[in-house]
Amino acid sequence: MVISDLLIIGSGIAGLSLALKAAKHCQVVIVTKKEQADSNTNYAQGGIAAVFHPEDSFESHIEDTLKAGAGLCHREAVELIVREGPARIMELIDWGVNFCRQKSPDQDRFDLGREGGHSRPRVVHAKDLTGKIVEQSLLKAIQAHPNIKIFEQHFAIDLITEHHLAPHTRVKNRPLHCWGAYVFDRHTKQIKQFISRATVLATGGCGKIYRHTTNPDIATGDGVAMAYRAGAKIANLEFLQFHPTTLYHPDANSFLISEAVRGFGAKLKTCDDVEFMKKYHPRAELAPRDVVARAIDAELKKSGDKFVYLDVTHKNAAETRERFPNIYQSCLKFGIDITRDPIPVVPAAHYMCGGVVTDLHGRTNILNLYASGEVACTGVHGANRLASNSLLEAHVFSHQVYQDIVSRYDFQSPPNMPIFPAWNDEGTLNHEEWVLISHDEQEVQTLMWDYVGIVRSDLRLQRARRRINLIAEEIENFYKKTSVNDGILELRNLTTVAKLIINCALHRKESRGLHFTTDFPEPDDRNWLKDTVIIQKDGSITFTDW
Repeated sequence: MVISDLLIIGSGIAGLSLALKAAKHCQVVIVTKKEQADSNTNYAQGGIAAVFHPEDSFESHIEDTLKAGAGLCHREAVELIVREGPARIMELIDWGVNFCRQKSPDQDRFDLGREGGHSRPRVVHAKDLTGKIVEQSLLKAIQAHPNIKIFEQHFAIDLITEHHLAPHTRVKNRPLHCWGAYVFDRHTKQIKQFISRATVLATGGCGKIYRHTTNPDIATGDGVAMAYRAGAKIANLEFLQFHPTTLYHPDANSFLISEAVRGFGAKLKTCDDVEFMKKYHPRAELAPRDVVARAIDAELKKSGDKFVYLDVTHKNAAETRERFPNIYQSCLKFGIDITRDPIPVVPAAHYMCGGVVTDLHGRTNILNLYASGEVACTGVHGANRLASNSLLEAHVFSHQVYQDIVSRYDFQSPPNMPIFPAWNDEGTLNHEEWVLISHDEQEVQTLMWDYVGIVRSDLRLQRARRRINLIAEEIENFYKKTSVNDGILELRNLTTVAKLIINCALHRKESRGLHFTTDFPEPDDRNWLKDTVIIQKDGSITFTDW
């Protein structure tokens, strides 16, 4: 058993920034299922949106965010992250993050980029390696802190709640609490109890649910799946953002070509060298991501081609290499010199705009359980996330969680926690039987890509739901009969979240933001200007209120 004041599950910007602050007051444990530097944060190229430009304003950033969110953003949450943004950026600098500055005469100013959906330059960046630089700086600070302990290669299985208590010890009608998590140690193959006063989900997204994704392999929706099983509210999972431009190459593994490349001046063209974005949106290449992704999808279906081109060859070659060194070198490995050759690109699953419902303090409907980062649904993103608002939201809301935790918990007094039973896997089979269902992951990914992708229909979604229900039942039965291994844990979570996404998509009878269905191609403000919120009741998906 591992006991701490604060348990953080995940090691991206949301979890690491919170750990650094909370460790001033209490003992912090971080659990991460891979290496400590493996997270969606590490893959974020573009930057962090914040108001620093002299011609920019909080009101402008707020309005751009609300407009991108297609009516479903919660204004108070948007105002919170925008107004807190500059202070949180300066905090990162204090922790050692070096953002790019303008060359003379204004070296005291940030070199602000502009991306799709933004009306002003406001993206603070570290060239095209922003997420990696932020992650490295936070990890360096954490490794020097005596009150923080990181458990790598530890996979959180399920949250510990009253459901795990023996029936005779449960308090009737008591609100649901979270007391930590059962965690699988990949090294020893043991399952441990991690008990804590407060638990924070910072597990990132779910991109690996799809066949093509910009996300790392760890992004299997673990936090959403665990929270749903525990009884937390989940919202807006139908709004899955597809990044319009990932490198089309058999060996590139959907390498992300940052939105900032379009902000830099790159043009999207068909394979016969025709620009097409102006006919889809007045901002052309700077349109919101959902518009650009659907435009590319439409052009590919029209032409039958497998990709379109992103062309930056008309820009100064030296400036391109200076601004995008990582993208330049990565494409060069595949024989593409982006200063001379147009880049073949296709859309890929990128960001989960929905997630575990929280309030403005990061609190969920389960006491002692918080969520921050991509796993959370705070109300910021609505039906479509504005570019470079993700790292901003994660950092700001982790600050909110920090403030709430230090005001609510007395870390000087000993904790009063129930005693929970150890994990019991008696009677289960060994995991050699895993081969029987290991193919299900690829089937889920193909199913989601073909039927729950950029453009949907009721027929496709109904077919996907029938098939995913069968797969989910098969996996759950296998899970109950088999000793735990990380393969079955990820597949169980991946399938659970896929099932929730499909049900949310079928529930929404309109097209809005990232959710586009051919059966209801227009938005319906009269009936659907509201969040899609679900909760588990008696083992079934139930739609409820925020």
